[in-house]
Amino acid sequence: MRKKIVIIGGVAGGASAAARLRRMDEHAEIILLERGEFISFANCGLPYYIGGTIEDRDDLLVLKAEDMSKKFNFDVRPFNEVTSINRNSKTVTVKNLITGKVYEEAYDNVILSPGASPLKPPIPGLNDADNVYTLRNIPDTDLIKQKVDTIQVQNAVVIGGGFIGVEMAENLIDRGIHVTLVEMLDQIMAPLDFEMASVLHNHLREKGVNLILSDGVKAFHKNGAEIELNSGKLISSDITMLAIGVKPENQLAKDAGLDLGDRGGIKVNKHMQTSDPHIYAVGDAIEVTDYITGLPTMIPLAGPANKQARIAADNICGRIATYSGTMGTAVVKVFDMTAASTGINEKRLRQLDLPFQALHIHPGSHAGYYPGANSITMKLLFDPTNGKILGAQAVGWSGVEKRIDVIATAIKGGLTVSDLQELELSYAPPYSSAKDPVNMLGFAATNVIESLTDSFQWYEVDGLVSQKAIMIDVRDDNEHETGSIDQSQLIPLNQLRNRLSEIQKNQPVYVYCQVGIRGYLASRILKQHGFTQVKNLDGGYRTYMEVFRPDVRNQFETQVSESGVAKVLV
Repeated sequence: MRKKIVIIGGVAGGASAAARLRRMDEHAEIILLERGEFISFANCGLPYYIGGTIEDRDDLLVLKAEDMSKKFNFDVRPFNEVTSINRNSKTVTVKNLITGKVYEEAYDNVILSPGASPLKPPIPGLNDADNVYTLRNIPDTDLIKQKVDTIQVQNAVVIGGGFIGVEMAENLIDRGIHVTLVEMLDQIMAPLDFEMASVLHNHLREKGVNLILSDGVKAFHKNGAEIELNSGKLISSDITMLAIGVKPENQLAKDAGLDLGDRGGIKVNKHMQTSDPHIYAVGDAIEVTDYITGLPTMIPLAGPANKQARIAADNICGRIATYSGTMGTAVVKVFDMTAASTGINEKRLRQLDLPFQALHIHPGSHAGYYPGANSITMKLLFDPTNGKILGAQAVGWSGVEKRIDVIATAIKGGLTVSDLQELELSYAPPYSSAKDPVNMLGFAATNVIESLTDSFQWYEVDGLVSQKAIMIDVRDDNEHETGSIDQSQLIPLNQLRNRLSEIQKNQPVYVYCQVGIRGYLASRILKQHGFTQVKNLDGGYRTYMEVFRPDVRNQFETQVSESGVAKVLV
């Protein structure tokens, strides 16, 4: 029997589902209904078209409606908005936005892919502001680019420090515009933990972004030309980007009586079916399962949307396929740097009160003796009781995303931190070291699990200093002179064995170095000489400095050898 499938919404979810359906069933009747003009476009590329990196607008259009119809032999109807799903009669009500005609279309199955819409909070003056934009689709992009191209824009304000906000800040700077980025939280890029985001804070400021954290928008004045923050600060703006997040487009599902989650996402099972077995849902509008915790969550990313679309199409065609959840693996370009993450972060682990151990390292992107090597700041989160990998984050100039991709694969494969030691990863001096950064994470984490070392974190340092704890800096003299933790005693690692008498044996001892390697060696020496309470600063002075000493960080870029020694200090 010939099936009739109605797909509501295009882009990553709807267009991918339609193409997969056709590949699986040449005879199915497939109708793709999209209320806008564009069925399939690269929404992740929109900021780069505004900034000029992508020069041709047509490059953003993956497939035009007429091309998709010819290629896949299905009925593509742009400017057709579904106004209701009539479950009892198994029809949808559709309005042709060009002619105004309202009609009904019967279905055997529906795939909902309505996406998400930008959040617009009820900020006083927002409705009167004529220079405030959101970026979600091609028409939004055209409006913003037209203003930037035709009007002399000197000052831009970006509200929100997520993916879109950060990408827009970079691309507006590339257009020669002064940019202020306002974020209500104390950090940008919520998937990252604070100390990891701090690396990006410093880089944004180096690139000329006026970064305002822990402050939100109180009101818009003068039709948006002036923005008042909660702190009372006033900012002038020729153009403002509102990028504070998205909400699921769930009205159709809600009106149809489909089950919704606490945050409004459409509930689906592992086959992407809603509470109505004839209706499937995919993409940004759905509630997914967190792959790490098994709890419901909302993760609006293009990669998962494509996979969900394929699974929905397979199940409609009788091929049993399941979706195991989303890890939230993501990457973002921030000027010259890259930030990537997978799994859950420390903030979320603390909220859920789950056992975890955090680990920071600063390995080189490739062999230090080959020109162009630079440090990657990496963070691994794992369960110390069984070595399960819970999440990872990395920030650096190169080689960042490939390391996070390896860890995401390890999580999916059920590997533990100990298994990371044994991964056989490609090596040549221009690309990596014989011990890849992922291997290094495995070595360090296994040392923790096997109780070979104990650590303390960057956020514990100031409290320990105020308690006059014994703090030993095991770096070299020139490193210590460049910057050190207050009240710390300098005993370089190569002198430690001969100066053990200078350290009180019956007191907790806290050691640190530049990135943690020599601190680990020092802790092993001390423990084997009868010091029973020894902790090494996780991530070393480098991690602490990124958070508390950004002024120092901006004065020099430390290049760290494979032995952990800072090679260049100005």
